[in-house]
Amino acid sequence: MSDWLNKIRKGIGKKLAAIHRWNAWMVAFLGFSGVILPLGFWREVLGGGRVWLKWLHIGVGLALLLPVVYYLFLAGKHWKLLKDRPKQKWNVIIVLFLLAGWFLSGVVLWQFRAFGPAWSNPALTIHDLFTWVGLPYIIYHSVTRTQWLKEPHRRTVKSGANRPAAANTANEPLYTRRAFIRSAIGVGMAVAFGPSFIKWLGSSIGSSQQNMEELLERDANHLVPAPTPAAESLTPIGGGAKGNFRIYTVTPIPSFDNANWSFTVDGLVNKRLQWNWEQFVNLPRVVQVSDFHCVTGWSVYHNTWEGIPLKKLLDEAGVQPAAQTVKFYSGDGVYTDSITMEQARMDDIMVAVLHDGKPIPSDLGGPVRLIVPQMYTYKSVKWLNRIELIQGDHIGYWEERGYDKNAWLPDAKRT
Repeated sequence: MSDWLNKIRKGIGKKLAAIHRWNAWMVAFLGFSGVILPLGFWREVLGGGRVWLKWLHIGVGLALLLPVVYYLFLAGKHWKLLKDRPKQKWNVIIVLFLLAGWFLSGVVLWQFRAFGPAWSNPALTIHDLFTWVGLPYIIYHSVTRTQWLKEPHRRTVKSGANRPAAANTANEPLYTRRAFIRSAIGVGMAVAFGPSFIKWLGSSIGSSQQNMEELLERDANHLVPAPTPAAESLTPIGGGAKGNFRIYTVTPIPSFDNANWSFTVDGLVNKRLQWNWEQFVNLPRVVQVSDFHCVTGWSVYHNTWEGIPLKKLLDEAGVQPAAQTVKFYSGDGVYTDSITMEQARMDDIMVAVLHDGKPIPSDLGGPVRLIVPQMYTYKSVKWLNRIELIQGDHIGYWEERGYDKNAWLPDAKRT
């Protein structure tokens, strides 16, 4: 074993440089892809390519383990070389800590179905936190260790020109160029990353009520009259949602008013149903409490939804024997999804109009959205305005792009 380790450690300088280089490129890709994957703009631009980028992100994240493991075989000798360099020792510790945090939280997010929301929620927060802290740190470390900054003739600005030629004073540096540039880079990165980090931190630790108030303030919908909440919604029987919604969309967020909004149930039905907004808000509604789990790892718990049970709408329309699938259309004109006729009979699937006693804002999929509590929320179609009963199957927007057709949660009751 000792001979094998000595062989591995031979030429340690070149090997450490190679590990550093590969690690830097991998982290750069992971940082870039990790930042753009959740952003709405890139979700629209990438379309189906987002799924490929997500899997490439996962693959590179797993591959990142290889240079780290290889480094561990060199770590003993490297640590001896750093005996009198405490700053470099701390840098190694910090980088290994960041990589370990990224890797472990990333594995939980990758295997979210196995771990479930109880694990994936904190894993997503940790992954985000390590990204906000780790990326600036690693970029700073990489930039300030470039060869240009290491060149001796660039290191100092000397002050001897206007000083007496006293011993040991004429050539003393006024400041090191390297230290000045490192400080300037640090300040620049703080200015660049700081506001976004503070915004993320505020959204992560802010209250659910504050989150919803912000969404309601920028609600782009203008529909009157507003739905009158039931008593169970006014004081939400769920106690008020716990957690913050993250806004994802594959199109620009649409807006609606009384002139351009309607709701239709058609296809293989005995009676085609259609309502305008004034008619729709007067339909009888029920109230239920459920959790809201996104496939990307975050959740909002104890939501009080008020709306119309899906199976009640289907019964009113009358389902023809040939109908096998319920297809849902989003008012954005692009997004669709579906569930089977059997799944559509689950008691808790709802066409929701209110959340915690308030209208559902446009950012959250209002004025009307589907709620399928037993499945991940890419099945809970936003801006729902049409339900069609069809024969055969339908592959939804994200299923066409690689998502699982069955979006069941790990603990789903399926009834």
